[in-house]
Amino acid sequence: MNELLWYVSRGTGVASIVLLTAVLVLGMLTASRRPPAGIRSAVVMGLHRSLALGSTVFLFLHIATAIAETYVSIDLVSAVVPFTSGYERAWVGLGTLGVDIVATLVVTSLLRHRMPERIWRGVHLLAFAFWPMALVHGLTLGTSDQPLLRGTTLACGVVGAAALGWRLLATSPDHVRRHAVLAEEWS
Repeated sequence: MNELLWYVSRGTGVASIVLLTAVLVLGMLTASRRPPAGIRSAVVMGLHRSLALGSTVFLFLHIATAIAETYVSIDLVSAVVPFTSGYERAWVGLGTLGVDIVATLVVTSLLRHRMPERIWRGVHLLAFAFWPMALVHGLTLGTSDQPLLRGTTLACGVVGAAALGWRLLATSPDHVRRHAVLAEEWS
């Protein structure tokens, strides 16, 4: 066991879930019924994209160090093909499935200008499946004797769930006017 790789793997895993939660929250903010306006919109969208790409670096380091570290047996195939690991098959498999989704999201986002908007949006909805997988992966495989690491993952879950609730319940700024127009008689 290489302690440096062990700590880098844990640290980059936690950094990944924090950054991915921020990406999720910013994505919901930009796609909500109450998006930021003007220059704030461009800043939020730029931050969303930058953090998304930055989080993939931490995710790659997390995977590379998990493979290189010899305390548990996770090979390169298990990092790409879900549910093939000899160690904690289900929980490592969830992480692998999440990585496959992230790779799909990154590739389709880089090719966004070359594909129909509807297809890109459909693929981008996979982020809502990826994020809970990453949380469960982190909670089940995280270091149980480090409450700060587990607490960080739980806090990410609370923040992401709150943002999702806000996204689902937020109304349009002009919803009162819309209801008034719908209530009018049409001649």
